[in-house]
Amino acid sequence: MDAISYQRAADIGAALSAASQPGTMFIGGGTNLLDLMKGGVMRPMKLVDITHIDGLNGITALPDGGLRLGALVRNSDAANHAWVRERYPLLSQALLAGASAQLRNMATVGGNLMQRTRCAYFYDTGFPQCNKRTPGSGCAAINGNNRMHAILGASRQCIATNPSDMSVALAALDAVVRVTGPNGERTVPFAEFHRLPGDRPELDTTLQAGELITSVDLPPPLFAEHSKYLKVRDRASYAFALVSVAAALQMDGNTVKSARIALGGVAHKPWRATAAERALAGQSLDKATLQSAAALAVQGAQAQRDNAFKIALAQRAIVRAVQQAGGVA
Repeated sequence: MDAISYQRAADIGAALSAASQPGTMFIGGGTNLLDLMKGGVMRPMKLVDITHIDGLNGITALPDGGLRLGALVRNSDAANHAWVRERYPLLSQALLAGASAQLRNMATVGGNLMQRTRCAYFYDTGFPQCNKRTPGSGCAAINGNNRMHAILGASRQCIATNPSDMSVALAALDAVVRVTGPNGERTVPFAEFHRLPGDRPELDTTLQAGELITSVDLPPPLFAEHSKYLKVRDRASYAFALVSVAAALQMDGNTVKSARIALGGVAHKPWRATAAERALAGQSLDKATLQSAAALAVQGAQAQRDNAFKIALAQRAIVRAVQQAGGVA
């Protein structure tokens, strides 16, 4: 590992000031960043420890009935918080589906949003071709082992997927990310926080230089009674999703008033299936309706050599998750 310098920030101002120096990165739980540093994938010159900043580690109610998750709240604490379990069970389910208990005890809400892809070619510096790691070098996954890779929103520059379970639920719940930086505070709708690869796959998010996530805000709960996070993976625990579905419904008897569906494991960012949501509104949860909506969710999907199965798998997972959310399965 390369020599680095370390600074513990006492407050947000100190953290932002330190981040103005080139080669500086924030560190919270470190569950992803430290792995990447040990593998030589990321080489920061300085780490700024933000874990001792007051005000970033709480869960608080918002005046509109929503909920604010501080950026330093541990994933395990968020998943098991009474307000999250009762008002946003979709988020609790997604958090508990991610990683292992030990990692959830260290990983933070803000860090979860910032975690990098688990593409093997990105992680292994023995493969020189990775546009995410070295822009302009190529994408080894396109002609390599791409079973875990994207079927939606990819480009010839990168077919990696976002690994976060939490982010899939937050996308379905219309969360908002609050950040602060050299130009002050701003809010980012969750749909705009992560990027598709395009021709700049090295950029995972729309954060600007030196910005720090301070919280994630959830709107007033609408889906507490009818939601389901379904994760399809190769083994029952500590595995990344082949496909995951966050499904949340507002029901009027047997009719869907509104629906929220987001997919994980299929794109460079959590993939919001808005066409499927519109198709379900005003409909009952019969199998034909669900299958038609699921087909809309994967319109435009482009498979690679090893992952064509994901197109059918995603549709089946959507049908199953929506059925379970609606209480019909």
